[in-house]
Amino acid sequence: MSGHSKWAQIKRKKAKNDQQRGKLFSKLIREITTAARTGGGDPKGNMRLKAAIEEAKAVNMPSDTLKRAIQKGTGELPGETYEEITYEGYGPGGVALLVKVLTDNKKRMAPEIRHTFAEFGGNLGDVGSVGWMFERKGLIQVEAARVDEDELLALALDAGAADMRRTDGTFEITAGPSELEAVRRALERKGVPIQSAEVTYLPQSTIRLEGKDAQQVLRLVEALEELDDVQHVYANFDIPDEVLETLGAA
Repeated sequence: MSGHSKWAQIKRKKAKNDQQRGKLFSKLIREITTAARTGGGDPKGNMRLKAAIEEAKAVNMPSDTLKRAIQKGTGELPGETYEEITYEGYGPGGVALLVKVLTDNKKRMAPEIRHTFAEFGGNLGDVGSVGWMFERKGLIQVEAARVDEDELLALALDAGAADMRRTDGTFEITAGPSELEAVRRALERKGVPIQSAEVTYLPQSTIRLEGKDAQQVLRLVEALEELDDVQHVYANFDIPDEVLETLGAA
């Protein structure tokens, strides 16, 4: 697994002040509204909506805010319609990046993405230029110190998971997107403490970075994530944990 998973954990820990929380709420509201519009307002039959609701609850989004976001998606309340776009490009050190966007203004978004890539030493590519390097997968993360590895592996595989590996203090369980919910439910029934469970894009190979390239690519990722319409940034960098921790604390 790339170091990008570790970086995502660091970013979640940093998202505590009001400004960061407000930006996160805005992104989650877009995701909830879009999920409800495309798949309906019942999370039992809409896994994308269910995942977004759980993420919103995890960061203490008020229930009224969450409810309104769903109602905007189902048409019960007026709301924006967002277009889903994926941008692809390269960062410093040849790192591949996928940028997932929900926007109500495609003409504005493309120049913003292009400018951000260029400003931080990257290049925006054509459609398909790096997408083939990533696989859409379900990813469940479990704190390694709190579970038995053999028992967790057997449980996950029986529930439909494809693989499990340990990355430092975390077990990372992968499954097909359609199998993610069944695996998560099986783990929860056995009391497994799940850190996160999401459908994501995992790189088929990674690029090891240190020093200046590591610093520059993380700056690029952060700058892209700061754009209001950007929902997710996926990358295939592999940066040592001690470097990630140092840069994350900066």
